[in-house]
Amino acid sequence: MPNASEDRRRVIVEPCGPVLVEGPVELVLPDGTTQHCDRFLVAVCACRRSKRYPLCDTSHRKRVRRDSA
Repeated sequence: MPNASEDRRRVIVEPCGPVLVEGPVELVLPDGTTQHCDRFLVAVCACRRSKRYPLCDTSHRKRVRRDSA
């Protein structure tokens, strides 16, 4: 029987950047479609500016995100 820690994926939240997930991963999108990524580290877009959404294409670097006050 596998150890519970072997089933866990590490998720790293980068300030002003993407969410990094140790892969491979299956991403389920709001419309119900899925996207599979076999990379060892997957950058998931958190700002929704990526043309490759849900994967990050570093579009967040072009414009600084402002927090609503």
